[in-house]
Amino acid sequence: MNSRERIEKALRHEQPDKLPIDFGATLVTGIHVSMVYKIRQYYGLDKPGIPVKVIEPYQMLGEIKPDLRNLIGIDVVNLDDGNTIFGYSLDEYRKWKFHDATPLLIPKLFNTNINNDGTLYQYPKGDKNSSPCAKMPKKGFFFDSIIRQNKIDEKNLNPEDNLEEFNLLSDSDLDYLKEKVDYLNKNTQCAIMGNVISAGFGDIAFVPGPSLSNPKGIRDIEEWYISIFTRKEYIKKVFEGQCELAIENCKRIFNKIGNKIEIIFISGTDFGMQEGPFISKETFRELFKPFYKKVNTWIHENTSWKCFTHSCGSVYELIPDLIEAGFDVLNPIQISARNMDPAILKKEFGKYITFWGGGINTQKTLPFGNPKTVAEEVKKLIEIFNKDGGYVFNTVHNIQANSPLENVVAMIETIRKYRQ
Repeated sequence: MNSRERIEKALRHEQPDKLPIDFGATLVTGIHVSMVYKIRQYYGLDKPGIPVKVIEPYQMLGEIKPDLRNLIGIDVVNLDDGNTIFGYSLDEYRKWKFHDATPLLIPKLFNTNINNDGTLYQYPKGDKNSSPCAKMPKKGFFFDSIIRQNKIDEKNLNPEDNLEEFNLLSDSDLDYLKEKVDYLNKNTQCAIMGNVISAGFGDIAFVPGPSLSNPKGIRDIEEWYISIFTRKEYIKKVFEGQCELAIENCKRIFNKIGNKIEIIFISGTDFGMQEGPFISKETFRELFKPFYKKVNTWIHENTSWKCFTHSCGSVYELIPDLIEAGFDVLNPIQISARNMDPAILKKEFGKYITFWGGGINTQKTLPFGNPKTVAEEVKKLIEIFNKDGGYVFNTVHNIQANSPLENVVAMIETIRKYRQ
């Protein structure tokens, strides 16, 4: 059984021959570039000083090259559109050294000029004539969006302003996807995750408009969350427009590449806090669920793609609605949050949705445990989630830069035992 077949079997809720694994197939299942460098050095995959490519600058995620993919046993690869959240492309790279001395390859338009206070800024489309859209504090490891909210004129609020960053794929975009998906199919036996549409309604990473020089509309994060309750009709209009664009882009992608991908990343919108959802089931059903259902229904009626959604936090109460909305895959399974007991989740929902993640607690065990506690937790969670299929191993969100290397190695070595 090859990797593609293994993932397909897991998605059908059948027991595969080996544990299915993902690292790097999405922007929420990756590894920080500094940790990728440490892992590669530990396993002797590179000589010291060989840089690692940053494939997602907002979270500073590192490239998982084929040699590391084979070493870990990763079964999924990423089909992206070649662009970043900041609006510049990944087509050219240059060398740079991170503050922790990690040698990097960064996108050409990635700003490397550090301010006197140690802050590092990024600019929309790399244009320094614009105000910065994101910042990394001194000795930080990833970026935070900068809020650039114009004064809100209630009488002239236009939902189109909150749609400016969402566009239809061009012929050149589609040609890029076709070339890359053909390369991945020819050169790997992995399942392919399409990160190619924007259907994360209200995804807070995109609300501030980091790719826009002058974002208009509602761009303040706090104001956006308030608007879910105070400007519902406005939010609905934004989601309607985004939904139409997402479905049209799905049509264009399918017409270009057909069923050459197995999974498509639909949404990265977070709905959970540590203690529970931050919106009620009623609000989710009114504002979000109808639009997710439209996108997922089109995909299921016209393709063989499986629909992937991500939400951190305690989302137990929303899982039935996510299933009804047509999601096939749920990530990251934040086992440290309230009501997210792995055994209960598997028992109640394991037949209906594939769990993708939840393989180790990244808030406590991986950063603050030891190799023994890491290995024990990984083994326990695999035995719960992987029983009878419907599971792909990943951590609870991305592996961070300052996790102890010995703990990350203990995790890798434990999951490798399930590949033998």
